[in-house]
Amino acid sequence: MAKKNVESKEDEQSSTIKTEVVYNLKDLPGVGDTTVKKLKDAGIVSIRILAVYPITKLMEDAGIGEKTAQKIIKAAQDIENMGFKSADIIWEKRKHLNRLTTNSANLDEILAGGIEPGSVTEFYGEYRTGKTQIAHQLCVNVQLPYEEGGLEGNALYIDTEATFRPERIIHMAEAKDLDYNKTLQNIIVGRAYNSDHQVLLIQEASKIVKEKNIKLIVVDSIIGHFRSEYIGRGTLANRQQTLNVHIHDLLRLTEVFDELAVIFTNQVSSKPDVFYGNPTVATGGHIIAHGATVRIYLRKGKGEQRVAKMIDAPHLPEAEAVFSITDEGIKD
Repeated sequence: MAKKNVESKEDEQSSTIKTEVVYNLKDLPGVGDTTVKKLKDAGIVSIRILAVYPITKLMEDAGIGEKTAQKIIKAAQDIENMGFKSADIIWEKRKHLNRLTTNSANLDEILAGGIEPGSVTEFYGEYRTGKTQIAHQLCVNVQLPYEEGGLEGNALYIDTEATFRPERIIHMAEAKDLDYNKTLQNIIVGRAYNSDHQVLLIQEASKIVKEKNIKLIVVDSIIGHFRSEYIGRGTLANRQQTLNVHIHDLLRLTEVFDELAVIFTNQVSSKPDVFYGNPTVATGGHIIAHGATVRIYLRKGKGEQRVAKMIDAPHLPEAEAVFSITDEGIKD
């Protein structure tokens, strides 16, 4: 929610008191009830969401003219002070980031403490490498207190392949002595039936993130529907363009809502022209590769062991971690 500081005097003292003034969409110049309704129908429910919205997308999603779109986005950006900041201010904020534990100290270590809020993390690998297991575990862990590696929030799970299992959540919750009924209540599940529906669910997410105290969004998996619906080279450009918008919708959510972590799982394919080294690559091409802030490649180890490799992160080196998938969840 957008805020500004107003100086006031108390009694006869000259001490300055900072009072928070909360801005609403109606406070923007030229925005009336009709425009507010259009914005909210498009999932733009706050000044901050509007401030990071692209002008052309706003025109398309909310049916607003170009001049009006430019005017209200500029006003929202001014309220949010979306100008330049010195690096020390950014560093000061990052120093106090609470991270979300994966339940594996080894995996947390290569992630510099766990999943980072404000970022989009990708887990990709072959089937049975632990992608969905990690997603389930994080839905439980996000509800833990900060001192136990949680974010004291709830989870939103977009299930694209019908792989979400409440039974698995129950096992993981009981392993942490949590009330599994409450744990399940704190996980909001959306079943995506096709790629358009998947995109729509994420666009609708902004309406419930604050209301439901969502601190984690999971998309499992991001590519499944797109692979089955966009067939042939002739559809590739359209697929990649839609995927690009989808991933930027996810990135925008992390910018808008404080302490929100986003993860998605991704499938792999084999490159037939690779004769040496690992021919396995993540699907989605450069669009997904550039869209994810942190990329983790998962592969099978011995027995129930899995190996996670840090592929890309703006501040972390390449590294590997071994973890296990047990009845109680993710473990070292």
